[in-house]
Amino acid sequence: MAKRTIDEIAVKNRRVLMRVDFNVPLENGAITDDRRIASALESIRSVVDRNGMLILMSHLGRPKGQPEPGSSLRPVAERLDKLIARPVGFTEDCIGAERDRAVQAMRPGDVLLLENLRFHAAETLIDKARKNSGGVPTDRQLGEIRGFATGLATHADLFCNNAFGTCHRKHVSMYDVPLLLGPGKRVCGHLVRKELRFLGEALEKPERPFVAILGGAKVSDKISVIEHLLSKADSVLIAGAMSFTFFAARGASVGRSLCERDALHLARRLMDQAGEKLHLPLDTVCAAKIERGAATSISTVDIDDDLIGLDIGPATVKAYRETIASAKTIVWNGPAGVFETPPFDHGTVAIARAVAEATGNGATTIIGGGDSAAAVEAAGLADRMTHISTGGGASLEFLQGRPFDTIELLDEA
Repeated sequence: MAKRTIDEIAVKNRRVLMRVDFNVPLENGAITDDRRIASALESIRSVVDRNGMLILMSHLGRPKGQPEPGSSLRPVAERLDKLIARPVGFTEDCIGAERDRAVQAMRPGDVLLLENLRFHAAETLIDKARKNSGGVPTDRQLGEIRGFATGLATHADLFCNNAFGTCHRKHVSMYDVPLLLGPGKRVCGHLVRKELRFLGEALEKPERPFVAILGGAKVSDKISVIEHLLSKADSVLIAGAMSFTFFAARGASVGRSLCERDALHLARRLMDQAGEKLHLPLDTVCAAKIERGAATSISTVDIDDDLIGLDIGPATVKAYRETIASAKTIVWNGPAGVFETPPFDHGTVAIARAVAEATGNGATTIIGGGDSAAAVEAAGLADRMTHISTGGGASLEFLQGRPFDTIELLDEA
């Protein structure tokens, strides 16, 4: 997946249409965390410092195909203006006459941010088609998709994909727009290049031992990830609520713990397939309810009928730390317990510390976005990891070995 990057293409006096991920949290119209904006700055500066004209497009929130004041990107334009210390233009729509006039009026070094892509239903029509007709858009939907793609691509000379977090979605701005611009005009940004480098190398040519840590709630959600990683990793450590489905598949009592009874056959199949590669928790921290400061107990085999398993126990922490300490490549996706509610954060924090220590000892450590990234941030250990993925859903699909059409169509390096 070696793709041509924005640095490798001439941008002087050319209009670069860049898809970014500015889906930042807002509270009363104010941005509470601007890391997603900051993560795009390297690619932004690559264009404007070389006298290109940069048109930025993004989604924010989940508007239902029409304008919603609370999902406007205007606060992002104002924040970006300060971060790059130059004026950032803004259009009230991402397509249409006002947008076209603003694009045509741009001069070298100018930056323009378009309003929220998802104010138009066409941007995500492929998702609707997938649900309603098996992924095949109707003729009417195809017309809407083409019209929206044309509106976005008008007057653009180049396309740059710098939004890894949505690369697993064939949305118009991610797929149809670069298709429209054609070969030789579609590259990736620094953020996507970095994700491809770390996630790709971890799966294809890891330094060994390669340890994968998988947490989260459901085996069914991660069955493809587990199967793919079993073919790549030396050890797969299971944590989180999904472990209870494995326990139940072995005939153990899991009390009131989250358990997918209809996925027991999947768990049995994985255990038979994995052999000694698959490691399950040795003990579990249990409580009667999920509550801050709740009284806890440790279960090593069966969990009492009135209790819920909410975190990995101390014996598991010790065993997992030893495995992590010996690793040279580590991929972690999913927390070890209900880390948002102490005291059920101990296992997740312990794993985060073990992974951070492994980084210090020379291991390549990759955090797969989503809740595991949030847990690492909450533990104050983000700067001690090799790479934290910007895409929760995208990184999860990447770990399944699935190809991304939005990346495959980009120009080869």
